[in-house]
Amino acid sequence: MFTVTERESTGPNGQKGRFIVNEAPDWVTVIPVVGDSFLMVRQWRHGERALSVEFPGGVIDKGEDPETGARRELKEETGAEAGKLTYLGRMNPNPALFSNHTHFYCAEDLKLTGEQSLDSDEFVSYMKIPKKEVFAKMGSPEYPHALMAAALCLYREKFGE
Repeated sequence: MFTVTERESTGPNGQKGRFIVNEAPDWVTVIPVVGDSFLMVRQWRHGERALSVEFPGGVIDKGEDPETGARRELKEETGAEAGKLTYLGRMNPNPALFSNHTHFYCAEDLKLTGEQSLDSDEFVSYMKIPKKEVFAKMGSPEYPHALMAAALCLYREKFGE
């Protein structure tokens, strides 16, 4: 899902060099709120070789705007539809290596259909987890994904929890 390229770049001091950069489409992460819980997904992560508890999300399709991608990923992974979607911001997942960004949203007023629409290579289950538990466990072996911690920080900044 990304292309490894070699790029010539000039730093702020005028020094030039050649650097490896991963060119990838933007991603989206959605924090679905259900009362005092978050709707989370548990999915297999090949790099970690383990299951990871995360917020729903994924790659924004070509030609798709981030909000549309957020709504699509939420529905595909959890079957939920957001009545209200709040943009929390964007970050580069690793500016030393990647050229893309992750867009973060909070989804509220959810309609829970329970009907997932997964890709053939996805292993994803979803569940409601109390917010307190997610905050307490973020960064643990069960919650290893750094972008989920970033999402939680943006959520806390916006909603003060």
